[in-house]
Amino acid sequence: MATWKNRRFLSTREITKNMTFFTNEPFNSEVDPKTLEFKKPSRNPLVLIMAWLMASQKHLRKYAQIYTDMGFDVMAVHVTPWQLLWPVKGTQVVAADTLKFMEINKSYAPIVIHGFSVGAYQLGEVMLQMARDMERYSQVLDRIACQIWDSAADITEIPIGVPKSIFPKNPRMQSALRNYMLYHMKTFHNQATIHYMRSSQMFHSTLVKQPALFFVSENDPIGPPSSNQAVRENWERANIKVSFKCWERSQHAAHFVRHREEYLECLLKHLQSCGVIESVGLKTRAKL
Repeated sequence: MATWKNRRFLSTREITKNMTFFTNEPFNSEVDPKTLEFKKPSRNPLVLIMAWLMASQKHLRKYAQIYTDMGFDVMAVHVTPWQLLWPVKGTQVVAADTLKFMEINKSYAPIVIHGFSVGAYQLGEVMLQMARDMERYSQVLDRIACQIWDSAADITEIPIGVPKSIFPKNPRMQSALRNYMLYHMKTFHNQATIHYMRSSQMFHSTLVKQPALFFVSENDPIGPPSSNQAVRENWERANIKVSFKCWERSQHAAHFVRHREEYLECLLKHLQSCGVIESVGLKTRAKL
């Protein structure tokens, strides 16, 4: 069990329609709407949350507060179903803004990536844009210290995950939307599916070589252990250190809700092993 001081205060600021910033300090910095540069950057390290589809602000705040209570700032990136369906005008635009923010705000170091579900695809889109100019973006990659993946979903799970995210309690609508998703991916191969495939390939090969922690459960059809295990094997072949926490029963992108103490214990241990706890001067008592 891990415990730390709860500072309770949480300041929230919408940076773009798809990016929400959280900090434990009063947010009084101006943000350039074109460059996304903070005029008065904080000295805190940053957690980049790549959110699940249909993530509510209420739930994002819960995850953000895990980190703000430890002294991190948090940027949560969230996309809509429409943006996922039409990547060129949707998720790729959000990816460009995400990369722009990390590039221009150089004071944010180290950076922790904490992704959920479709957030794996979204980070793949970010990395594809990085790959076009590695010399330019190497400073962003150098500042990333570790990564956490909660219920990461691959492209094969998109027709399953999207309907469950939009209609969590309506099986009939889930079935109808699942059929449409299959039609969409087949009919709009060049406009959508090819981008999902490229992002998936990038996620499996990854530019982020820092240690990773995976949270999965046996009963999750959207982010099953099998697809996450495939990523793990690819990363370990690339000499990336990977930790894997698999529950027999849990809930997609809600392991923290179902297994709070274990989740926090694994997370804190991972952050400590990657050396990011020292960067925020966290005073913590932990039994690991």
